[in-house]
Amino acid sequence: MSDVLTHSIVEAGRWIDSQGWCPATGGNFSARIDASSAWVTASGRHKGELTPYDLLRVDSHGQVINSKLKPSAETLLHTALYALDVNIGAVLHTHSVASTVLSRLEASNTLVLHGYEMQKSLSGNNTHDATVAIHIFNNTQDMQALAQQLKNTWAKSPLQWGFLVRGHGLYAWGKDMVEARRHLEGLEFLFACERDMMLLKR
Repeated sequence: MSDVLTHSIVEAGRWIDSQGWCPATGGNFSARIDASSAWVTASGRHKGELTPYDLLRVDSHGQVINSKLKPSAETLLHTALYALDVNIGAVLHTHSVASTVLSRLEASNTLVLHGYEMQKSLSGNNTHDATVAIHIFNNTQDMQALAQQLKNTWAKSPLQWGFLVRGHGLYAWGKDMVEARRHLEGLEFLFACERDMMLLKR
C-alpha cells in the first residue's frame, strides 16, 4: 500500500510529531480518497512513526473497508467534515499544549482572533484587520454526539479552517494535505500567541 495520499499522511505525521503537537499516540489524520471513502490513521499508533500500513480505509460512515486495523472513534468527526464540505481533502487532529490550554482559557464557544499578520496563512484572509472566529466544542467521549453537534453548528454557519475541542485539541483541514498543514501551522502559531496574551493579562 503506497500512493500519494498515504505518503502525505505519513509525512504529515513525522512533521507534526517533530513540532510536539501529538504526544504519545494522540491525534488522528485523514485524507479523502473519493466521494465515499478516506484513508485514516489506525488507533494507538505513534504519529511520528507511521507507515502506510498504519492506515486504513473507511467509508463515509466511518466503517472499515477491508482491514483488520481499528480506527479511532474520532474518525466520525473526519467523515462528518468530508460530508459537510466536498472541498475538504485532508483533516489533521492534534493535541498541542497551546490549543489544549487556550481552549480551556476561553470560556465562550468561540475564540476570536484579530490583529495578527499570521491570520493570512488561513485561506481567504488577506489582512491582519480581519476577524477570525474558531468554534470551540465541549469535550465528550461520545463521538456520535460530537459529530452531530458539528453538523448542527455547520448548518447554522459553516466553519472554516478548524475547530477546537475544549481541553482536547485542534481539528484543522484544507482542500488537500498541503493546505491542511498550512492551516494547522498557522492556527497553532496564532493559538500560542493568544494563549500568551491571555496569560500575560492575568
